[in-house]
Amino acid sequence: DVPAWLKSLRLHKYAALFSQMTYEEMMALTECQLEAQNVTKGARHKIVISIQKLKERQNLLKSLERDILEGGNLRVPLQELHQMILTPIKAYSSQNSSTEEHSRDADSHHPSSLIGSDSQGSDCKDSAAAGMQQHHLPGCEGESGGAPLPEGDLPGQFTRVMGK
Repeated sequence: DVPAWLKSLRLHKYAALFSQMTYEEMMALTECQLEAQNVTKGARHKIVISIQKLKERQNLLKSLERDILEGGNLRVPLQELHQMILTPIKAYSSQNSSTEEHSRDADSHHPSSLIGSDSQGSDCKDSAAAGMQQHHLPGCEGESGGAPLPEGDLPGQFTRVMGK
């Protein structure tokens, strides 16, 4: 929910700009691209920093999982998870190659946006649900947590931490 995320950052006036982008385009934004779209200097800086924080969520989740397993206080991890759930999270699909081909075809029919049209589009709910069903979460026995999740599987990592 990008508009709600922007509103939480007090940047909701830029929601229309973001509505023309895919998730990947948003995650690849630079200050130069934002400047070309007449975004103010302060807002550009805040957007770039906020996107950097989005990119660090996978590592933050791994750290939270370690903290929980080491018996740390649950208040901080729960606060972090609460803040994270308010940010845009792309549905994970293990079918990246077919999704990428489909989104390239779909992007060619859309007007050009802020970045180019070679980025991957959003996944449909069905493939996202299928991706989530493939994860069999281990019990909360205090182990580090079964097989490592693929890089980019933010929903799976989030769910794993919640399970701990």
